[in-house]
Amino acid sequence: MSKILVAEDNLPNRELIREILESLGHEVTEAENGQQALDRVKQAKPDLVLLDIQMPVLDGYAVVHELRQTPSCKELTILALTAYAMQGDREKALQSGFDGYLTKPVDIKRLKEELEKFLSRVAQVPQTRKVEIQNCLAKKAT
Repeated sequence: MSKILVAEDNLPNRELIREILESLGHEVTEAENGQQALDRVKQAKPDLVLLDIQMPVLDGYAVVHELRQTPSCKELTILALTAYAMQGDREKALQSGFDGYLTKPVDIKRLKEELEKFLSRVAQVPQTRKVEIQNCLAKKAT
């Protein structure tokens, strides 16, 4: 199906999300901190990123900011996956460049719905745009 990067510093959470995604047929790459997330995006070229906001080294806001700096990376779908569930947290994440917002603990039904919604958008991105995204990620690797 799709390639998904799970960037989550909490190992049990990361393993649970990986198991759910793999059971749905997705190929999963993992990162345990923000810098690893940037590196894995460059290496794995995922279709979608599930990105924890509160992580060591670089937080999710710094990662999404870095990825959004290059115009051709704007099509990379990045969903916040966070324990931040207070009023205004969702809006802050969306304003910071995340495409969607999921709270922890993970609601499996909601996760599936969001994946279907966003991955259907990824499937509609023209092939030329996908090449631009891959070129963006290759430039970030240098």
